[in-house]
Amino acid sequence: MIKVANAPCSWGVIEKTFESSRSGDYRNVLDEMRATGFKGTELGDWGFMPTDPLRLKDELDKRELSLVGSWVTSVLIDRNGHKESAQRAGRTAGLLAAVGGTTPLIILGDNLFAYEVRNRVAGRVTKQDSMSADQWEVFIDGLHLIARKVKEETGIRTVFHHHCSTWIEAPWEIAQLLELTDPELIGLCFDTGHYRYGGGDPIAGLKLHADRIRHVHFKDCDVEIATIARNEKMEYNTAVGEGLFCELGQGEVDFRGIFNELQAIAYDDWIVVEQDVLPNMGSPKKMAMRNRHYLKSIGL
Repeated sequence: MIKVANAPCSWGVIEKTFESSRSGDYRNVLDEMRATGFKGTELGDWGFMPTDPLRLKDELDKRELSLVGSWVTSVLIDRNGHKESAQRAGRTAGLLAAVGGTTPLIILGDNLFAYEVRNRVAGRVTKQDSMSADQWEVFIDGLHLIARKVKEETGIRTVFHHHCSTWIEAPWEIAQLLELTDPELIGLCFDTGHYRYGGGDPIAGLKLHADRIRHVHFKDCDVEIATIARNEKMEYNTAVGEGLFCELGQGEVDFRGIFNELQAIAYDDWIVVEQDVLPNMGSPKKMAMRNRHYLKSIGL
């Protein structure tokens, strides 16, 4: 059975990129998730929610919320970053396992906003912008190292999150990463909004990668802003600030079709709403409520 969660980024907790005052207290975020009808949450930035497992479990249990996973930033293109990335993932996986057993996922992502060369071309990546063969080898080695450590130490599974403004954005980059990685170690977190802005058709992507998809993020993409961003060659940060990722149902992602495809491939795990909420975008609670109502209107 497909279950619906939300994530702290929908309350402005976005890798410490935007002003922290937007997110408020974690208790308020969890209260509002529960009040707007969501059944689970991702962890958010390390330290936003309690890192003591007993305290975190108590906060989640009294709101009847499941902990479904956590994004972990990693440095993969540089071997010097592998060890620290593995330690960071291991620390997070330990907390997930203590709170939710082996059910939650490590959602591993490339280092957001760290590579200006990719930030500049987000939404319009060409083959010339991709990694070299040597860089791919280092990247995959790091990914396997991290996932293996997490699995051996905690039993937690790892999924990779493709993401605009990182080294894995375009559909062919996602396909190559899956071709080069061990399916026993690495699954895919399929993000509808990033797949669309990255140049792909989300429904086609779901069909293509059905056997590797273990986690799904629902994110919409505003077609008008996406077009302007591409035409004006906006950096990724600027496009997001302009409202690139809008409320569900207001952009160009066909969520009804995606839901139908998820049913067709017998997906029965979590869908997590991710709407990157910035300071000028209004009430996170009201947006979360509208997103939940929209999902109910398509049968979720």
